[in-house]
Amino acid sequence: MDTTQAQRGRWAVAMMFAANGFVMGAWAPQIPLLLPRHNISESVLGLLILVLGLGAVGAMLFTGRLIGTYGSVRVLRGFALSASVALPLVVFSPNLWVLAPAMALLGALIGCMDVSMNANAVEVERGLKRAIMSSSHGFWSLGGFVGGSLGAWIVAVWGAQTQAVVVGIASAALIVLAMPFLQGDPAAPAPAADHPAPKSGLFPREAGLWLLGAMALFSMVPEGAVLDWAALYLKQELGSDVFRSGLAFAFFSGAMAVMRFAGDGVRNRFGAVRTLQASGLLAALGLLLAAIAPSDSLAIVAFFITGLGVANMVPIMFSAAGNYPGLPSGVAISIVTMVGYAGILVAPASIGVIAEQIGFRWTYAGLSLLLVLVASLAGSTAGADGVHARPQGSKRPAT
Repeated sequence: MDTTQAQRGRWAVAMMFAANGFVMGAWAPQIPLLLPRHNISESVLGLLILVLGLGAVGAMLFTGRLIGTYGSVRVLRGFALSASVALPLVVFSPNLWVLAPAMALLGALIGCMDVSMNANAVEVERGLKRAIMSSSHGFWSLGGFVGGSLGAWIVAVWGAQTQAVVVGIASAALIVLAMPFLQGDPAAPAPAADHPAPKSGLFPREAGLWLLGAMALFSMVPEGAVLDWAALYLKQELGSDVFRSGLAFAFFSGAMAVMRFAGDGVRNRFGAVRTLQASGLLAALGLLLAAIAPSDSLAIVAFFITGLGVANMVPIMFSAAGNYPGLPSGVAISIVTMVGYAGILVAPASIGVIAEQIGFRWTYAGLSLLLVLVASLAGSTAGADGVHARPQGSKRPAT
């Protein structure tokens, strides 16, 4: 693709990230409303959320194959439009028998959209010959903020069902506006009979790819630890009130959003490896400071530092996966995404059990070691700065 096409594709895929984040942000205020609507307990709600997560992780595995066959643009268009109607299906479900598969579908469509938009962002990076992944994830964070705040207000004023409809229409409109400008590699051509395409199987054997997945997991687990447990840590062990305890994740999330928009410039200047090394060590320092903080104010500052570090770690790994030699971008990204998000499914409960035994201070200190490990393995992401040709397909842009 030429530079003009790549620029258009850059903003189009950014809008896809924003739409995905918008739907997920709007979903958050709907979660507690499921309890009275369906007369279920917190444990049943937990199982339903697990179903959503399993739907996402399971579907991610197959998205890469679809991208390899049809191209990231066509797959992204299909899943993005489908995802825009998934939230209303969940909210309007009349009973648990409909709700459970609707939540699995929501997770699957959001997860497939996640993989395909990351794969498309890698292809646009190749066209531009510079990084855009971090700021793309910044648009996801921005969409999540708008969806969560605006969605909560609509729920409070007009109700949950009205919010679901408004979110569905707004996200579909954003997606339809962006769709014509998406740019990416075309679908793989059919292999000649005497030259069959190489098969890597459903699970590629490349150890380096699985290492990237493990690094993504190690980066996402501390992020989940702050999201799910920082407020409780400040309240129980540092004596915070409800307002101040809520500031921990707010400052962490705000730092992530700001740094993601700045992250592409940092990576374009210093390279993926050095950026990941610095990011991992900064995030580890933040968690360690949070673990030893004598007051909630210092802990909040420490979580802010953690957010600055964590912000660009996963985007770098997605770029590295998308440029992994010998594999289609979609296949590689689907594996790394699946492994990373699989950790998110088990991490919250696991961290809760560990913290109950040894306390949050030691738990956060231990998690900082995971980030040091990721920093030490940063050399594995050198491919994020390269522009490897996909193993199949021409260079003609698909529109």
